[in-house]
Amino acid sequence: MGNVFTRLYVGNGAFDIVGKRVRWYITSAIILLVCIGSMVFNGFNLGIDFKGGTKISLPSVSQSGQAISSTAVEDSYAKALPGKKPNAVQAVGSGASATIQIKSPALNVQEVASLKAALAQDLTPQGGQSAISDSAVSASWGGEISGKALWALFWFFIVVTAFLAFYFEWRMAVGALVAVFHDVIITAGVYSLVGFEVTPATVIGLLTILGFSLYDTVVVFDKVKENTRGLLGLTRRTYAEAANLALNQTLMRSINTSLIALLPVIGLLVVGVGILGVGTLQDLALVQLVGMFIGALSSIFIATPVLVDLKMRDPKYIAQAKRVAARRAKASSPQAAGGIESTDDEALASDLRKEEALAAAASVPHRTAKAGDVRRRPTGKRHR
Repeated sequence: MGNVFTRLYVGNGAFDIVGKRVRWYITSAIILLVCIGSMVFNGFNLGIDFKGGTKISLPSVSQSGQAISSTAVEDSYAKALPGKKPNAVQAVGSGASATIQIKSPALNVQEVASLKAALAQDLTPQGGQSAISDSAVSASWGGEISGKALWALFWFFIVVTAFLAFYFEWRMAVGALVAVFHDVIITAGVYSLVGFEVTPATVIGLLTILGFSLYDTVVVFDKVKENTRGLLGLTRRTYAEAANLALNQTLMRSINTSLIALLPVIGLLVVGVGILGVGTLQDLALVQLVGMFIGALSSIFIATPVLVDLKMRDPKYIAQAKRVAARRAKASSPQAAGGIESTDDEALASDLRKEEALAAAASVPHRTAKAGDVRRRPTGKRHR
């Protein structure tokens, strides 16, 4: 186990990620089909901001000082409005400011008055009936937020595609966009499968995970670009092998970055649920937690393999891969000793020496000079 982590840190883990890309494609395709099927047939648990309705808020503590439970609120609601039930009953906040919020389908004035009277009589919240507030929520506001989010997503993809195509190349732009779409669809599918409530904060959180996914992908692509510079003139490794080496060299960095990025999100989720109660912070942190985890995986298992498949459609790289195979076949025979390109062989030897030095530095302690190795200063007079 220790050897595995050492190899990860020095970047020569030799994990064949690109070579097994068909396996990752099949796994992702199955997950995507499940998520898309859930979104089509199950839909989403849309919050009151998207469907519209009435929101009732009351103190979470009764006049006797006892906490009011969500079950008691639901029972009082059913008693006041037979045949109807609330969409959600949630405790929000903490301490003296803690409240219970009832998210209900749209109620008329008479129904709101009956519900408030029943809640005041059954639960006796602090402040009495005057402490129970109500507000009507229009579905147009959630729709407006969604519309703006879709426009932001559209322009985001346009700008990112142009930047990646200019700085790298169009194939890398396609690989990055495939990974981002993969992240968005799976994150949305998880919400549909589990039944998490979709709120405007969820939509905003979904936009924030796009940057994280692209950040990790760009780091890997930059290393791929470095490893494949001048590759067509060499025969030591194929484009797929050079890209896989880049993944191994950045793998530990990707893991560390993802873990560090997830820690504050987990903290935000704990604060949002455990301290402040279910609310906007929870919605924002939940989508970020799911999206960042999926984004970390896609930058490793989706983006670079897609790039390799696109590159290997280029006749130049197909021919280079054939030259690599021919060189290796020739090198494996006893008669091939003098037929290997000297410049390519020197470059390969340099790479091997570098990797061996990194591995030795990570696992072997620094050797101190022995007493006999120290050069002593000569004694006696110095002749001028």
